[in-house]
Amino acid sequence: MAFQKAVKGTALIGGGAIATVFGLSQFSQYRNKHGAFVRVQAAEAVTVPIKNDFPTREQQILALRTTSEFDVLIIGGGATGCGCALDAVTRGLKTALLERDDFSSGTSSRSTKLIHGGVRYLQKAIMKLDFEQYKMVKEALEERAHLLEIAPHLSAPLPIMLPVYKWWQLPYYWFGIKLYDIVAGSQCLKSSYVLSKSRALELFPMLRKDELVGAIVYYDGQHNDARMNLAIALTAARYGAATANYTEVLRLLKTTDPASGKERVCGVRCRDVLTGQEFDVKAKCVINATGPFTDSVRKMDDQEVPNICQPSAGVHIVMPGYYSPDNMGLLDPATSDGRVIFFLPWEKMTIAGTTDSPTDVTSHPIPTEEDINFILNEVRNYLSVDVEVRRGDVLAAWSGIRPLVTDPNSKDTQSISRNHVVTISDSGLVTIAGGKWTTYRAMAQDAVDAAVEAHDLKAGSSRTVGLQLQGAEEWSPTLYIRLVQDYGLESEVAQHLASTYGDKAFEVAKIAQVTGKRWPIVGKRLVSEFPYIEAEVVYGVKEYARTAVDMISRRTRLAFLNVQAAEEALPRIVDIMAKELNWSEQKKKEELEAAKEFLYYEMGYKVKSDQLADSSEISLVASDIERYKKRFHMFDKDKKGFITILDVQRVLESISVQIAENTLHDILNEVDLNKNGQVELNEFLQLMSAIQKGHVSGSRLAVLMKTAEENLRQRVVIPVDRSGGGL
Repeated sequence: MAFQKAVKGTALIGGGAIATVFGLSQFSQYRNKHGAFVRVQAAEAVTVPIKNDFPTREQQILALRTTSEFDVLIIGGGATGCGCALDAVTRGLKTALLERDDFSSGTSSRSTKLIHGGVRYLQKAIMKLDFEQYKMVKEALEERAHLLEIAPHLSAPLPIMLPVYKWWQLPYYWFGIKLYDIVAGSQCLKSSYVLSKSRALELFPMLRKDELVGAIVYYDGQHNDARMNLAIALTAARYGAATANYTEVLRLLKTTDPASGKERVCGVRCRDVLTGQEFDVKAKCVINATGPFTDSVRKMDDQEVPNICQPSAGVHIVMPGYYSPDNMGLLDPATSDGRVIFFLPWEKMTIAGTTDSPTDVTSHPIPTEEDINFILNEVRNYLSVDVEVRRGDVLAAWSGIRPLVTDPNSKDTQSISRNHVVTISDSGLVTIAGGKWTTYRAMAQDAVDAAVEAHDLKAGSSRTVGLQLQGAEEWSPTLYIRLVQDYGLESEVAQHLASTYGDKAFEVAKIAQVTGKRWPIVGKRLVSEFPYIEAEVVYGVKEYARTAVDMISRRTRLAFLNVQAAEEALPRIVDIMAKELNWSEQKKKEELEAAKEFLYYEMGYKVKSDQLADSSEISLVASDIERYKKRFHMFDKDKKGFITILDVQRVLESISVQIAENTLHDILNEVDLNKNGQVELNEFLQLMSAIQKGHVSGSRLAVLMKTAEENLRQRVVIPVDRSGGGL
């Protein structure tokens, strides 16, 4: 009864306010209907032919070196840069794009994976009567609908629950969320709704029950950010843009304008990072779309120019899928320090984030233990006491740098708008900065519009509205069934391929290896618990992947889902890439080490050893210590004080169990803090102490030794698959 009264009261309180924006709603719907007509016109207005396939990287480099002059040259291969390339090339402009690392290697692959208008920005727009914030949200909601339309295989609507723990918050949040729907107009994905306490717990059983009043559910979009970025790049390449990753801009080229006598940017001097060769690329216009590195490129043009970006670091963590329902996210609208935390299902895991704090610009941002623990503490506040939120359940962690547009003197990044700006220097360098993932297309359109006007380029208006991306044209929700039926793929693998490559999934299936099993017929997995298959590595090389890091982080998303699984897959990935790219044994070794370093520092693997090292103070009761010592000495028969692979093999052989030597090496290496090829008694006790504290979970050595002890009596098979435990 109380809940029903609250809902009625909510309607009365919010009704008058909503009536005041009814005119806005009607106007929005008119604009959206008109926009749908324009969308069809824009997509159909593209006269540039699209190729059936994209050129090889070698062909792209050749085009960059031999083309006398491009109309537009974009620096930066993130979402905005690739969006600029697609926008320019579909207008008929001769287009080039250079990225010094891999496509989406920076901020664009390290997002919250949401396609959203920004609920909290709308709140700020209302509270501060900020029309600019409102326009940003409105634009983002329009672009949200657009992005879901042009890449349906990579994106989908996601319901997000906002739990309410105080009665007065129900009308407050309900009004805000309803206004979010209204601003979206006819492009509202699905209407938001209110849930009773019992219904909220039914849909999100992990939720904290105490004092829960009810919940509000609204819809935003979710996507595979790195693959979306790559789809934009590949689509631009198919339309004829000369796009090249691992091509670093060394300096800007300038010429003197005979009419004005001023210096004008006319291209760049660049270097192919993979070969070391340097060459010039000439262009009528250069666009700087380098995200957090915006100011470094601007200073190539003018050393005295003031900074326009203030970088902000956002850390995310990934936890096992059982922490959230399969198809319901969670929003914490007011954390302990006033920030917003999302808790979302993604790729059958759970992603939580983000933090928001000032940072220095770096190509290799590292998640901090402080930020990881902040997120975990906020998650604990919203989950049931029955769910033990363990530090050891963090499977991966990363930090992304947001390129916020700000006054150079501003220190409060949390009050900065994510809106974008386009600037043109005296020498003609066009810079697009700020913004957010969702609005990449609108940002690209504004940047190319400015370039066309400033440099008098012969081109029409943007044609990217409604333009489908790579893989979208023939995709359907049931496409995966054909993959299962036609190729004999596992259903999970087929669904993954369809949602990653769209209608190009058949190209991957065609090169999938025969398993030699009755089922599946084809498709050898890279690791047992994820649907990534070896054929994707071969196809990833075609998609311009040139390093093992490219493969584990952006062609597949293994590094973002489980760093231990990514490390396990690395040797096979390197072997396949070596065959495709003719790597030497030395190159293979270098790639393996570079990828492990990436996992160790940038994806949170370092915290695993840190968690064990930080547990040097063993907090075990005497009885537990004695029990674990007996277990350890069962393997250390010679009383050496440490165990090696040979010790483990001897025990396993005595109970008729065989495990591959390389697997045993990996299992011991997870615990071997000294990296001396052996596990000492103290290291083992530290491990067991860390497990009891919840700092470490899923240790294969701990499970193996415990099971072996029991099996000496029962003689059953020992499981050695990773349990999904975290860092």
